[in-house]
Amino acid sequence: MLMPVGKVLCRLLAGAALCIVAVKASGKGEPAAVENMPSTAQLRHLYAGLPETWPRPQLKEGAHFTEFAPLSPLPAPTAQEKALAAIGKRLFDDPALSGSGQIACSSCHAAELGLGDGLRTAFGDGRQRGRRNAMSLYTAAWMTPLFWDGRAASLEEQALGPITDHKEMAGDPKAVAARIRRDAGYRAAFAAIDGPGAVTMVDLTRALAAYERTLAPPRSRWTRVFSAGGQILNDEELAGLHLFRTKAGCVSCHNGPLLSDQRFHNLGISYYGRPFEDLGRYDVTGDSADVGRFRTPSLLGIGRTAPYMHNGLFPALEDVLALYNAGGGKDRNRPSGKAPPPTHDPLLAPLGLTPQERTALVAFLKVL
Repeated sequence: MLMPVGKVLCRLLAGAALCIVAVKASGKGEPAAVENMPSTAQLRHLYAGLPETWPRPQLKEGAHFTEFAPLSPLPAPTAQEKALAAIGKRLFDDPALSGSGQIACSSCHAAELGLGDGLRTAFGDGRQRGRRNAMSLYTAAWMTPLFWDGRAASLEEQALGPITDHKEMAGDPKAVAARIRRDAGYRAAFAAIDGPGAVTMVDLTRALAAYERTLAPPRSRWTRVFSAGGQILNDEELAGLHLFRTKAGCVSCHNGPLLSDQRFHNLGISYYGRPFEDLGRYDVTGDSADVGRFRTPSLLGIGRTAPYMHNGLFPALEDVLALYNAGGGKDRNRPSGKAPPPTHDPLLAPLGLTPQERTALVAFLKVL
């Protein structure tokens, strides 16, 4: 049974005093004024130009910062790579890659759902529920390593993972490759690229990776900021941008072209020592410092990719901000039996954001 988000947050945040941020503001009364918040006119002056002219953000100690910038274009594909990507697109939509013949890559990465699936955690083979949220593929071509725990070093390796995972597509590599080989269309398409020969699992993952390299976040108003400056934002969005770079501290992890530092952090929501425990990066590295750490996702297109976090815990951006406003979740120091206790990320601390400030932040996030 899935617990209501408000109760989940109250339990994760542990302290009763913090539970008040776990529900949306009632709207009663006026929020407190933003301390040291510039006026709208001042903000318009500060952010009128391109990001490289903006005031330097307020960074938390230990942050790794790169200024906002547009995504760098990928190398232009060769004719062979274009042909391989076309095969990859067909494979991406083909349930023949799964053991049951009923699940395709696009089952969990649908274009109309921000290349995610809109579910807390995906349903896989035999309607088994996975333990993690299906990440959007908008920025997969730029991210490294891949997956929430960073277990894949390349797009080719990433493409193979879900196909063979018993809870996802549950495909046997030899059986999947044999099934694709029996399709005359696939055989001819691969032969046109590589010449005659048996189609292998390596060929399939190459094609899928080539297709994923064609995916990119849709153009948005954020894209326009890099040519027109912050003046295109309305007053509330502009306030959200300023908070993102100052009081809220978002920019300490969400920066650069991807709005991600491409690092791993423990937010206190790994359920350590409890049901649904997920040790995150630790399962890949075995390093005790990585217990409960998950990669910083890109925020590009974030308004289209709910629900949020590695376990899809939060259905709305407001809920995510409630977690950060409280300084993250609280890991219980119960013995896990699998790993030492996690270390709370030092970048996290209570923020004291008002309801008005959180609303402005959400408005800005939806621009991205």
